Amino acid sequence: MAQINYCGKTDIGYKRSNNEDTFVIKPELSFCAVADGMGGAAAGEVASSIFADTGIEIFSKASGKSEEETMELVQETFRLSNKRILDHVVKHPVHKGMGCTAEILTFSEDGFVIGHLGDSRTYRLRNGSFKQLTKDHSLIQAQMEQGIIKPEEAKNHPLRNVILRAVGIEESLALDLLRGKIVSKDIFLLCSDGLTDMVDDDKIKKILSSPITLSQKTDTLVQCAMSAGGSDNITVVLSEIG
Repeated sequence: MAQINYCGKTDIGYKRSNNEDTFVIKPELSFCAVADGMGGAAAGEVASSIFADTGIEIFSKASGKSEEETMELVQETFRLSNKRILDHVVKHPVHKGMGCTAEILTFSEDGFVIGHLGDSRTYRLRNGSFKQLTKDHSLIQAQMEQGIIKPEEAKNHPLRNVILRAVGIEESLALDLLRGKIVSKDIFLLCSDGLTDMVDDDKIKKILSSPITLSQKTDTLVQCAMSAGGSDNITVVLSEIG
């Protein structure tokens, strides 16, 4: 398997009283994750932490690295964390409505696997081409696809934060699974919407393409979101293929 370098950072931002984002980087388990909690107060933090802890638990038990086995680990992480969040709400009704959006990126012998739910995102920079690999599970994205609103109207739309799919909201999960090959020097970006609501794709691409270290790229992305207003929690995880 190729050498993979990771770096991550989260910041509460300027407008929030707590950080509901959680990220995981486990090089020894070949996976990383970002979860953005929903539900307010402590509830969002609980949901994103349940997802992160479940991911570590599931991947720690893994024995194989085939693509099929890797996909099963991703699916089991989402399934079990969904159940655990729902169970938590039954025991703690005051947290009703809590959940999280989530991204998992993991690497198999053959390439990468991504699990995606919500409006956190995964991008890839490859040979100068920057691409959003995931599709937002949001009302605004659905309306853009239906031609109801235009892309330029989406950024400041009053319903831009309405999420159609998330972990811990319903018993059934409609999970997006993506897979593909990796290429030397690929950079994958997992992030919460605290980054993408503040910093446009062209700026993100410019930072990822710049001749600075992975740690400096992570810091610069977070700082750009802060400089643009920092209206939400901001979380960035980068993975670079050696």
